[in-house]
Amino acid sequence: MTVTTALPHAEAVALADEQLASWLKQEGCEEPPPALRAPGGQDSDGRPPTGTPLAAERLRLGDRVLLDRDHGPLRGPSGAGRYDRRRLRTPAPHGTRQLTLTVATGAEGCTWFRLEAETHSTGSGVRTPCRVPVPELARTLLPLLDATDGPAAVHPAPRVITADEVDGLIDELCDPERRLPTVVASVPVNLPLDHWVEDVVRPLCQQLPGLATAYVLDPGARTGFNVALEYHTVYGGAVRTYLPEVDPASRQDGVRHPVLARGRIEQDLRRAAGLLAREPRRLAADQPSPPPLAAVPVLRVPSPQLRSAARQSMAASADATAYVTADTAADTAAELAALAREEQQDRAEQQARADELERVRHTLRLERRDRGQPRDGHEGRLRTGARGLTGRHCTTPGAGPAVGRRPSAQPAGRIGKPETFTELMARLGEFPLLTFTGDQKSALALDGLQCAGAGWARLAWDGLTALQEYAEAAVRGAAGGDFKQWCEHTPDGCHRFPPRKAVRGESRTVFSHTKWKRERMLPVPECVDASRRAFMGAHLRIGGGRTAPRLHYLDDCSGSGRIYVGYIGLHLTNTRTN
Repeated sequence: MTVTTALPHAEAVALADEQLASWLKQEGCEEPPPALRAPGGQDSDGRPPTGTPLAAERLRLGDRVLLDRDHGPLRGPSGAGRYDRRRLRTPAPHGTRQLTLTVATGAEGCTWFRLEAETHSTGSGVRTPCRVPVPELARTLLPLLDATDGPAAVHPAPRVITADEVDGLIDELCDPERRLPTVVASVPVNLPLDHWVEDVVRPLCQQLPGLATAYVLDPGARTGFNVALEYHTVYGGAVRTYLPEVDPASRQDGVRHPVLARGRIEQDLRRAAGLLAREPRRLAADQPSPPPLAAVPVLRVPSPQLRSAARQSMAASADATAYVTADTAADTAAELAALAREEQQDRAEQQARADELERVRHTLRLERRDRGQPRDGHEGRLRTGARGLTGRHCTTPGAGPAVGRRPSAQPAGRIGKPETFTELMARLGEFPLLTFTGDQKSALALDGLQCAGAGWARLAWDGLTALQEYAEAAVRGAAGGDFKQWCEHTPDGCHRFPPRKAVRGESRTVFSHTKWKRERMLPVPECVDASRRAFMGAHLRIGGGRTAPRLHYLDDCSGSGRIYVGYIGLHLTNTRTN
């Protein structure tokens, strides 16, 4: 979302930080400390002192929760204007959510506010298309910012238009400064206005806050609106999206503004909401940024050593009056050089990982070509490739053995399914692309339960077999989606696992509960996450009832080329467990 605000730059930044801290606290994360600032403070209007160098820092606020912050002058020959930026990364099922909030004020004094939400997939080799939900921050910030789009106020919910307000709405539609689409809903003749707005229009516009302005024509406004815009009418419960630069006198221009009919809305309200948001989302992604936001430099976060040195330097110089000196310029040049070296090392590490993954894929391609070989030959070659890929993997301290690096005496499924979890754990080496990183005690304890132990062990084995076959396809980029989709559309000749027993992630309630979330932060090698812990929300249901055993895993086939199983045991704590 991209809007403007009448608030001064400093007030807009303070308001954004306040709402961001409040949201982080609700999510069970640490509250961030005050933003890092260069000595010398700010001018009375919130502008950094002339010549203030860029200040960037990274904060770890929880498990896999990172907050990057920077501020400084805008790029350009004159350096007029300034910006503040916050980038928040939080874990998501099969990936990472990223939220970037930027406040930029140009030389003319207009303050722009931009909020970007993304989801980066780290799961299967092929990314699954998804629609990123509207961040809660967008709904809370819009009314507090008094956000505007050209002449129009940007509200988080649709607003009813009366007959007296029709002329103002038409002026808004035709205003050349309007950037956001405007959604106008009509009300069926035989239905009350209030019921239609609450039951249909509000749910229909749930995905529009920050992406479009929404209005509802009451019966009196509908007539005047359609008379004035004879080529752009909307009536009978339909909803129309008016793109920027409406020409009310052009019949051809009317075709450019899509109409969502009442019948399609009532047939499937949720799907209709997605269809209505499609054009605003496309426009928000494709429209060029206004000059102040386009002049914001690329975010570059220094290494931990440089960040620590910067904080110490700023604390020691809090009373200094002349901050920009020849020494400062030299320090800045040294920091930039260190950042360049760090980026080069990152690229080298990424290339090395890509080379390793390509070697495994090459091994699998050779196996496909040699279909005349017996299955034992396939297993041997696959294990060789897997050992080559995982040679640099480390076992998490306190975790179980890193299965997948030890040879297997029998191929998976050759001597039948295990009847106990003791046997299952002993045979995990038969899955060369699966690594067990958890504590075996939780799995072995299932053998002490007389409920359905053998059935649970066989079902868990079925799930591991399907995960192995999925991983073989995923490292080649041929899985066609995540493991859930693999179960729903299992290729011929592969082992089938019930799709209803494959769960992509935990509920928002579990993810937001600090204690329950911590239970699912399970061991992974350091090459997957520097903290040696990762949230494993994806799981397999290997039993039912109160005990409800589960198998939790992390799909990292697109990264390290493996799947990490972090837990096999009784159902972890949630709203239904004691």
